[in-house]
Parts: sequence; C-alpha cells; structure tokens
Amino acid sequence: MNNTKKDREFVQRRITRLVMLLLALMGVVVFRYAWLQLVQGSELAERMRYQVGHDYSVQSPRGAIVDRNGRELAVSTMTKSLFVDPNHVENPAQLAKDLAPLVGKSEEDILEDIAVGGGFSWVKRRLEQSEYEAIRVLIREKNYAVCLGFRDEAKRYYPNDVLAANVLGFVGTDDKGLDGIEQALDKFIKGEVTESFIYADTRERPILESIFTPRGYQGDRCKTIQLTIDSAIQFIVEQELDRAMAENDPVAITCIAMDPRTGEILAMANRPSYNPNRFWDYDQEVWKNRSVSYIYEPGSTFKAVVAGALLQEGIVAPNQPFDDPGFVMFSGKKIQNWNGASFGYVTFADVVKQSLNTGFAIFGYELGAEKLISYARLFGFGEPTGIELPGEEAGILYNPDEMVDSDIATMAIGQSIAVTPLQLITAFCAIANDGILLKPHIVKTIKNANGSTYSETHVEEVRRTIDSATDKTLVGLLEQVVAAGGGGKASVRGYRVAGKTGTAQKVSEYGWGYDEGKYIASFCGFAPVENPQIALLVMIDEPYGIFYGGQIAAPVASRIFSQVFRYLRIEPSDAPLGIDSDELGAEIGEGDASIQGLPRREIPKETEPKVEEPKEQLAPEVARVPNFYGKSIRESARLANEAGITFAAEGSGFAVSQSIGAGELVDKGTSVKVYFSP
Repeated sequence: MNNTKKDREFVQRRITRLVMLLLALMGVVVFRYAWLQLVQGSELAERMRYQVGHDYSVQSPRGAIVDRNGRELAVSTMTKSLFVDPNHVENPAQLAKDLAPLVGKSEEDILEDIAVGGGFSWVKRRLEQSEYEAIRVLIREKNYAVCLGFRDEAKRYYPNDVLAANVLGFVGTDDKGLDGIEQALDKFIKGEVTESFIYADTRERPILESIFTPRGYQGDRCKTIQLTIDSAIQFIVEQELDRAMAENDPVAITCIAMDPRTGEILAMANRPSYNPNRFWDYDQEVWKNRSVSYIYEPGSTFKAVVAGALLQEGIVAPNQPFDDPGFVMFSGKKIQNWNGASFGYVTFADVVKQSLNTGFAIFGYELGAEKLISYARLFGFGEPTGIELPGEEAGILYNPDEMVDSDIATMAIGQSIAVTPLQLITAFCAIANDGILLKPHIVKTIKNANGSTYSETHVEEVRRTIDSATDKTLVGLLEQVVAAGGGGKASVRGYRVAGKTGTAQKVSEYGWGYDEGKYIASFCGFAPVENPQIALLVMIDEPYGIFYGGQIAAPVASRIFSQVFRYLRIEPSDAPLGIDSDELGAEIGEGDASIQGLPRREIPKETEPKVEEPKEQLAPEVARVPNFYGKSIRESARLANEAGITFAAEGSGFAVSQSIGAGELVDKGTSVKVYFSP
C-alpha cells in the first residue's frame, strides 16, 4: 500500500517537473517569438525582403491595329526578355562565352552588361521563342539560375511586313510608339505595366503568399484601333508602286486612295518604304510618311482648283474663246505652254483639257491675288488637314499683299505654292463631292478591350468651296482631260474618270529656284464621274527618262483604278466616254455663238510629248492573272488552275504579294510566284 502511494507521488512529481519544463520552454519560445516580432520584426522583414523579394513588373500586350475589315495590321504577343544579376555572377567570362551564341551578341557586349553591376542588367529584350528555349536549357545545365532570369514583355509584330508601313509606324523597346499611328495613338493602344512585389526562390518561383499573385494580367485599358485603310486596296496600290519604281527609277513615289463621299483614306503608300519588324535596318528618311510630311509645288494638278475659282467668279465659261499667244510676260518672267507654241483660238474648256499655261496665267491674274489665295484656303491649302497622323505639314501660301504680278500668274499654273499630297487629294475629293470639303480620316473606330466602342469617326464637313452648279461644270471639264486631253492614259475602258495631270519642276533643296532636269510627275482624279467612289493621287518624284505626268503617273492611276473597280464591284458607266467641248457648253447652258466665225486651230489630243509604244501582241491563248491577296495556298492553287496558269508558292499562311500583278494578261501556262506569310 505504502509502495503504491510512493509510486503515485513519484509519478506526479515527474509529471509536474515535465509540465514545468514544458512551460519554461514555451515561455522561452514565446519570449523569443515576441522578441523577433516586436523588437526585431521590422529589421528581419526588411532583410528577408532584400534577400528573397523582387519588384515584379507585369506588362499587358499593346492594342491591335486592324484595317476596315478587321484584318490585323499590327499585333502584340508576350515574349521573354533576358536579364543578368551581376552580383551573383561567379565567372563572367564563362557566362559570356556560353551565352553569346544563344542571344546573337558578342562576348564583349555581354561582359559590358555584367560590368554594369548592381542586381539587374538587361542582356537581350524580347527574345524569339527558339532563343528562349535554348537559354532555359543553358540555365538548367550550367546552374545559372542564380544570375540569369526572364521578364515578360510585349513584342510588336506586323504580319504583313511592308504593307502600310509608313501609316502604321513602329514601336520602340519600351513599348512606346515612335512613328505613324503607333505614335499618334500611343496613349490608347500602349500596353499597361503593373508593378507588384513578390517573394521568390532562386529560380524566381513565387513562395509564401506570393504564389497567389497573378502574373499573367492582360490589361483592360489598351484599345484596338480600326483604320479606314482597306488592306486589299493598299496591296493593289503598293504592288503598282513597286512596278512604277522598276519602270521609272524615281527617287520616290507617293499614292493616296480616298473615298470622296466620306473623307476616309482607303490606301496610303510610299516607295521606298521599310519593314517595321526591322525598322532599325533602314534609313530614317524612309520612315517618313510623305503623304503628310512632304511639301512640293503641285504644278498643273492645282489648275483644277484655279479653274473652279474662275468659274465660280464668272471670269470664264467653258466655251469662252481665248486667243492663245503662246507665251506671256509677268514682272519680267516668261510663262509659256508645255510645247512653247501657240494653240491659236480655243475655248476655256480646251485651256483646261490641254493644260495651257498661258490661259491659266492670264485668267488667274484677272482673278487677283486676294481671291486666288482665298480659294486656295477654301480648298484646304495652307493649313494641316487634321488627319490622325503625326508630322503633318501645313504647306506654304503667299500673303496676298506681298504678291507681285508674276507670283499671281505662276500660282495660277501650280507654282509659287507648296502643298502636301494629302491636301491635294482632299481638294479633289471636294470637287468630286459636289464642292463640299470633308476632313480626311484614317481612323474609323477605337474599340475598348471588352469590344465596346470607345469612339467612332463620322463624316465631317469642313465647308463648301464652290457652288454645286459650278462644281458640276468643273467636273465635266476634268472628265474631258481624261477622255480627250492630256490625262488620257488614266482612263479605264467602260468607266468615266475625271482628273488632272501635272508635271512640275522641282524646287531646289536650297530653297531658291528649280533644280535643272528634276521634275515631279503626278495625276490626281476620281471615278466614276456619275457617282465618285474613289479618288486617287499618284505622285512620282524625279523619274528617270520620261517625266511627264500624263505619260508615267496617269498609267499607274489607270491600273489602280481598274483593279479597285473590280475589287469594289463597281459597275461600268452607262454614259458614253468623252463629250465634245461644244456639247459640254450646250449641256450647261453656255451657247457657242460667241465663238462663231473665229478661226480654230487643230489641237493635238495629247498635251505632252507622245511616246510611241509597241502595240500589245496577245498570244493565241491568254490568261488573266487572279488576285491572290489574302488567299490560302490551297485557294491560290485553285484560282491559278482555273485561270490556266502555273503556280509557285513561297512561305506559308496567306498571300501577301505576287510576282505578276492581278488582272494582267499573260500567256496560258505562265508561272506566277506567290508569297505567303502567317
């Protein structure tokens, strides 16, 4: 009994001691925990933050740019960028040797990156997928995780390469738009960068609560830009510019296609151009969009505006007679016709049709400096159009109070004024649009990330330039230029085309006088006359050899018109092509009694030197080349087979260009090479 009691007491003492020991130990733990949390907590947290914490930037992709039909012109994808932590590089030389062949940099460049010091230095940004995979293998094999890492960044791609490059622009390394739409609308489409702090291990894998931090944020503010550009029309234009570059070897060519009913730009192209995916490989001059940033003397194309002013002011009528002296003198300056000869007794309709400098100089002088400048401003010259593109020039107009007689006369023939290509075609669109000037636009809509519409561009009337009746008369005169005058090579069989050619001397780069032997050849017009749906400007800068607008710019316009008519399914005109100038006067109520009995000199149909061209000799069996643009390889092969030609494909994806232009006639069996891109 006593032994049992003693045993129980012994056990209780042991338990008591154990409990006391545990309580003591717990007290030590609590005290230590309190000491670490309350006394040293801030210091330790800061130490851990420094050792395993990372400031992490999450970037969302840049908003897309698409054409009017939704076809992608510029897109962004998330890529990996490689950085090095110089503080943890044990053997810089070996790291540089291992890394150099994988990133396409020299060992010296990588050593310079490491020599920056600190905990972060970029090695290469926006890696290709193959580069990323190769570097991952290297990190795993050589245990470089302590000094090499990746960051997510958006990379911009232009799936159509050169197509519309000068309109789109490009993006720099920090997702900043540097030209074109990318620059102008950067605030809308720029990707978002969200800064966050995470705890990670040496391989940058999140630990602790950071495993719940989202790292794939896609952004909700970057927007999609839908342009008015039609990529199919853009392709047609650029294909013809490439052909014109090969045929005429000019310094540059600019072309704009526009809807005169809405002011929307359907195509805008320059040659030479560049590939925005590799913009750094090109000279900076090629980046410029000459459509808005280049100013030049328009030459005879400006006579369309002067003719409108003369008709509006009642100074002339289409059948008003004019005795052409062959040349005139103003302020000691001689102004003569293109051939240096007199055309004798003609009408004002003939003055326009044959682009007689003498007639425009005399009638323009009668109009006067004040009204000449006033009408130029009415048609939009002398100020930017306000289009959504950077770098637009205002052009140059005289102060009418400072103009001498020769300034008035030369401005009437398209000199002593500087315009941009966009200003000129906008003015022609006003003529095509019943005399109403519209503001040009190249942005159709801006869409939010959720698909809703942020903003939408509507037709914006600026002002009326000339009366509707006057405008109809002017359109008839311009139609005669193409039907029976110097713009004949811009005509398209079955369609009524109106326009004006121009051959302007090029102003010296030193700003005084003209460069000998340097010209700008151009054509500006619209069609179909009865319901204008497309206006077109072709400007060829310093062509080699033949330099007349009617000979080299008008044919380019004709080929573009023809293909666009087919693409837009515009039916041929019902009215017969070409109206005699006398019939024109009768049609608008202007009788020709005033010119009865006056001798008339036979006027040549071409206002510019006629170049004999060999007649096209067609093979017994010919085929028309299809338009492969946007088609898959299978569809292209089917089209080629149906057309009776052979087909060679290069690349994969969808067709972006072809070796022979769409619509051209070739011998059956001819091989056409078609280039495809994803």
